Amino acid sequence: MRIEVLFPEICNLFGDLANIRYLKLCLPDAEIIETSLKSRPKFLDTPMDLVYMGSTTERGLELVVEALSPVKDELVQRIDEGQLFLVTGNTMDVFGKTMESDHGLSLTGLGLFDTDAKYYMLKRHNSMFLGKFEDIEIVGFKSLFGMTHGAPQGEGLFLTVRGVGRNENEKEEGFRRNYFFATYLIGPLLVMNPPFTRYLLRRMGAPETLAFSETIEEAYRRRLAEFHSDSFDPIYH
Repeated sequence: MRIEVLFPEICNLFGDLANIRYLKLCLPDAEIIETSLKSRPKFLDTPMDLVYMGSTTERGLELVVEALSPVKDELVQRIDEGQLFLVTGNTMDVFGKTMESDHGLSLTGLGLFDTDAKYYMLKRHNSMFLGKFEDIEIVGFKSLFGMTHGAPQGEGLFLTVRGVGRNENEKEEGFRRNYFFATYLIGPLLVMNPPFTRYLLRRMGAPETLAFSETIEEAYRRRLAEFHSDSFDPIYH
């Protein structure tokens, strides 16, 4: 079992790399391959059971685009072939058309999705999220300077039940193309969502055995109850 982590030296905000540490606990024999910005991604030449990339800074977004632009055609080919990807946090925007901020960032993305991200650096959005992935309920958190606009319907990863989708006016959250999964949700997404983690393990062809299963299942049930509560407000005020 091989898992490639792209650019962990910069894509490591919000505890996102806890997703990989947790998978390692679930799959103690898995090989974790960390690929730096200056290296050719391994998945381009060797199929991986999962390719993962976490959140980064605004400068990090530029560096990720620089690293992936030369291999964009190969990346698209691997997505079309069914390579499993999980991208969390703002690096989702790298795969859209443009990223712009009110503090001078103007960046052309990879263009896999027909979207434009707008950042407002003094107006951070913080919220909780309740949604659906197929028949699985998803819980999570967002912390963003901006959101993405322009995606056609039908390309979302999750469907918002409570909270905010790709922006305040959309119910779809994240992107899905084949088995390329991208979401704005941050932090230990896989620890918080054991049914979704089991789904990923199944897609990877791995046993669906979760580390600390009783503890994380109980935490998941409690969080679901809280997020479904009538008194629940998903937006941080």
